[in-house]
Amino acid sequence: MEIIDIKPTLPLCSDTIFSSVFESYFKLLRNFLIYRYKNTEFADDIAQNAFVILWENCNSLKTEQAKSFLYTTAIRLSLNQIKHNKVVSNFEIISKPKSITAESPEFLLEENELKILLEKAINDLPEKQRTVFLMNRFENQSYSEIAIIMNLSVKAVEKRMHQALLSLRKIVQNV
Repeated sequence: MEIIDIKPTLPLCSDTIFSSVFESYFKLLRNFLIYRYKNTEFADDIAQNAFVILWENCNSLKTEQAKSFLYTTAIRLSLNQIKHNKVVSNFEIISKPKSITAESPEFLLEENELKILLEKAINDLPEKQRTVFLMNRFENQSYSEIAIIMNLSVKAVEKRMHQALLSLRKIVQNV
């Protein structure tokens, strides 16, 4: 594929420049992600999300930075998605009901409803709070480990966790 010569004098946010960046790099980025992760649907999603983030940040970037920004963003998005999928699968394993229980059917129904409510509450948390909560509670990572992974201070991780727990307690109190 021929890469179009992009004029660095025009802003990246202009429709023509952004369109030419998209036409130049989308297939390359998508093919790179397919090669790396062996999943076409995953590659499509990540490539599209990388372009959305590029558009959201187009005012702070120069046109010549677009390609490296896209690849860096795509790799980070894909790694975050892989981590998220791991958390979800671990949660599914942990939350599977035991086959033999001595509880009454009413208790099991209430337990299932609470589980659904909690899952919805966790999913409704802001992304930053949800990420910290899941990493701490389901991946058993310490605040300092989370701070290193997310490139934050330990205090910022503590605050996000505190806010997440406050939100979840409000939901559980209403039950």
